[in-house]
Amino acid sequence: MKRVILLLAACLPIAMQFTATAAPVPGNNICHIAVRDWSKSTTATWPAIKDGKTLWYKLDKKGGLWWSENGKKWSAVKDGAWTDKEGKWLKIHENKLVWSTDGKSWSEVPEWKWEGSDGKWYKFDNNWTLWVN
Repeated sequence: MKRVILLLAACLPIAMQFTATAAPVPGNNICHIAVRDWSKSTTATWPAIKDGKTLWYKLDKKGGLWWSENGKKWSAVKDGAWTDKEGKWLKIHENKLVWSTDGKSWSEVPEWKWEGSDGKWYKFDNNWTLWVN
């Protein structure tokens, strides 16, 4: 029993390195683990850059996409697409969130999440509610 406890004590720090994303804190052996939770967006909007300008996007209750320069006057987006931080095009197609790098070949977005132009992560749930992290 004593050997098992000593073995666990010796192996635990090594196992922790492989099971958690941790960043060492300079000057000590304590690890800091950052956990960021998703929260429901209070505005239900997200930013994207188009032609060097930040535009704001939102969905209506029927899944239609709208854009605004100032968050006050909204217009329907005819092609229904916006860009993520890396410049990929995203849109809702056949009740799924899809993306493309060329606008021709589309694939489903993993976990329906993308990074906005503001560096925040956004995702939709099955009811098209917007969440932010």
